[in-house]
Amino acid sequence: MAVSAVPRLSEIVDAVGTVVDDTVAPAAAEVDRTGAYPRTDVESLAAAGALGLLSAPEVGGAGGTLADVAAVLERIARADASTAMVVLMHHAAVAVIEPHGPEDVRREIAAGRHLSTLAFSERGSRSHFWAPTSTATAVDDGVRLDATKSWVTSAGEADSYVWSSRPVSAEGPMTLWLVPGATPRVTVAGAFDGFGLRGNGSSPMTADGAVVPTSARLADDGAGLDVALGTALPAFLVGNAAVSLGLMEALVDEAASHLTSSRLEHLGQSLAEQAPTRLAFAALRTRVDTTRAFLADTLAALGSGRADATLRVLQVKAVAAEAAADVADGVMRLCGGAAFRKELGIERRYRDAMAARVMAPTTDALHDFVGRATLGLPLFGGA
Repeated sequence: MAVSAVPRLSEIVDAVGTVVDDTVAPAAAEVDRTGAYPRTDVESLAAAGALGLLSAPEVGGAGGTLADVAAVLERIARADASTAMVVLMHHAAVAVIEPHGPEDVRREIAAGRHLSTLAFSERGSRSHFWAPTSTATAVDDGVRLDATKSWVTSAGEADSYVWSSRPVSAEGPMTLWLVPGATPRVTVAGAFDGFGLRGNGSSPMTADGAVVPTSARLADDGAGLDVALGTALPAFLVGNAAVSLGLMEALVDEAASHLTSSRLEHLGQSLAEQAPTRLAFAALRTRVDTTRAFLADTLAALGSGRADATLRVLQVKAVAAEAAADVADGVMRLCGGAAFRKELGIERRYRDAMAARVMAPTTDALHDFVGRATLGLPLFGGA
């Protein structure tokens, strides 16, 4: 594809906004109610160019940065965090595929015809994605993968999985593979019916003697952790913060609308005219703006190669996740019984906001990383 045919980032952002308004937002409540995978949303966003943001111009992509991904994810998350998570996990996978994957897959991603995702979390390692328990074994026709993955977004829906395992023979904690979605003996091992983020297709998956060609390996055997830390993890942590920010913006918008339109008839005033209410709302608004500033600083650090960029990346998901949980709780309290009604969308976003706290790497794990990084200790403590 010629460079002149590459879509402009501004055009993609505008097109994504239209899809969000026309398709994602109207379907969000039903996606949450049923837990159905938002296939129409994802297909429409793909057609708008949202899947090719990180793809290089030479393969037909937009050549964007994590700042562009964050802007798109925030916009989607304001309407539906489940759909935003599908797009987030796709870009976390693309961050690995772009420097290490085959050109034909990269071109399909750039064209919006290929959805990918990460398959890192496993039973037996809990949230410690850096210590996989799954195995990769050399066989005559390639490499045999055996695994029990605990949660995979877009499970059974993605066209490929960036899959982690122990190395085949090399030293090191991890090797990464690009596993096609149609690989025999790679199966979805259960459905998800959870508290929040109900529509992102997160389900356990297994590989039981699944064979992939040796060429499916992404980077060197044993080098998977270094690759993940340098590519997938920054994309995931920054993107997760953007999703949390989108949720917070939607929550305070809903709160503002409710507080200005609801009246205390015996006082002849709206809720917004009550000083305690205004103070509480101002604190929530400030928390959102503080989170936005931290995310912007993280993106600036990454974009300029600042010395503290790694530290900011390790901090940003924890900062945004805890802020989103607190803001969601604050909005529920501020809006009272009205917040429990599903039509306002507050209780849905409250449930969705809680997920980032426990999504690996969890807030506690990230705080440990930050403590180690700032105290001069090994990041993984010898793991």
